[in-house]
Amino acid sequence: MSSQNFLSTMDDSPVTPLTLICVGSSFAFSGLFYHLHKQKKLEIQKIKETPKFQANEDLLKVVKASPQKRLQYVAVEGLVQADGTPLASQYVPRCFGVVQKVVVQEHWKIWNPSTRTWTPKKMNTRETCNVVPFSLVSPGAFGSAVSVKVQSPLEAIGPYLEQVYHRLRHAREGLVDFVVQELSGERPVGLEETEELLRVGTTLTGFGEVVLEQGRVLRLQPPMDTRPYVLVASDYRGFLQMHQDTATMWKVLTAIFGLAGAAVLAWVFYREYRKHESRRGRD
Repeated sequence: MSSQNFLSTMDDSPVTPLTLICVGSSFAFSGLFYHLHKQKKLEIQKIKETPKFQANEDLLKVVKASPQKRLQYVAVEGLVQADGTPLASQYVPRCFGVVQKVVVQEHWKIWNPSTRTWTPKKMNTRETCNVVPFSLVSPGAFGSAVSVKVQSPLEAIGPYLEQVYHRLRHAREGLVDFVVQELSGERPVGLEETEELLRVGTTLTGFGEVVLEQGRVLRLQPPMDTRPYVLVASDYRGFLQMHQDTATMWKVLTAIFGLAGAAVLAWVFYREYRKHESRRGRD
């Protein structure tokens, strides 16, 4: 084959840099999603291996019979009940909770002379967290003798707060304000207010250590080992289903990107085969 024919064949080849990037990216993302899928499956297995209890007499009996009156790591499910006066929402009438988080932050735009654009920026963020003692009780058992006091909820991870209020108050601007902002390079956009609550009566599942004190007082607290202290505003089954849905999503994405990469490779090989057969026919 002459050098001219060889160069012509290379120019016609479907294996372009863009093709290689597409194939490599597809398989790379497929490998990443598969890794995330395997990690999520391990998390699901750990959740399934964690003993699960309701906040009732059965849990009290198990803790009493355990060594040192302590269960090192269990899941406890129950309804949130304030041990005293609950917290009232600052914005929503007749809305009460036991953990409250209020965030107020200013939104500004700052002039960037290098790009000659206004860049958004959050400033003067004020965050307030309030907590009152609360316990978990079985459904329909408010005032029951058996409850599980939840210790140190602010140390827990997990989606257990519900957003009950959100508002962005836009700044009002006059002509004088507009001129001053143009000169200073700072322009107020608005004030954002957000309130999150762990509301009374919410179904809550806690993963942690349960200890018995004074004969009948059960406490859910952060574990002494490295396992996570988790509070989630859901029942145990819903929490497990959430993880299973995530694992399924990673599995589907693994298949989609893997098949996409394989399809591009198959197309490349097919084009090469057709060209090879065409050249053989001409010879």
